[in-house]
Amino acid sequence: MQNAHTHMTECATEAARVARGVDVPPPVTAPTVCDGWDLRELINHWVLYTAHGSECRALRRPIPDELAGRDFASRGDWAERYATQLERAVGAWSDPAVWTGDIDTGNGSAPAAETAAMLVMETALHGWDVARATGQEFRLSGPAAAFLLETVEGYAALYRQYEGFAHEVPVSGAASDFERALALSGRDPGGPGAL
Repeated sequence: MQNAHTHMTECATEAARVARGVDVPPPVTAPTVCDGWDLRELINHWVLYTAHGSECRALRRPIPDELAGRDFASRGDWAERYATQLERAVGAWSDPAVWTGDIDTGNGSAPAAETAAMLVMETALHGWDVARATGQEFRLSGPAAAFLLETVEGYAALYRQYEGFAHEVPVSGAASDFERALALSGRDPGGPGAL
């Protein structure tokens, strides 16, 4: 639990930093690396699942229907609200009892530790997507990047089956763990817009 919560905290902090770097309000139709999603749609998905959804999972509650249709990015203070909600979510996961048993993920149940790992993955990968779309970088420490890579390796086949990941992108042998995780999830770390 300790390492995973540390990585969750780091990713949440970085996600909040990237969110604060997005123009307000974000352009509705700005393109992203996520097929079929413009920037507004990507941000709304990111906020819903990595902040509100993460807290709901920890508390063993379903995500309220009202949140599923909310346009979070339409508010001028969306980034600060997101940062506050991320803190609440990370705080909910700080209770050791949360890490026991299974959690209903909305598509079945999974052990709490696996659910947390998938939330870290969602926060980091979509954080990178938002960063790429807005001319920023998403930065991870070596340990957090290694954790992310291990998680992506464990779930790539499943996510690809449900079209959550695109086909793997080839990278050089010198690629970092973060770049390898991005590539395995179907993202091109050196593609258009690379910094």
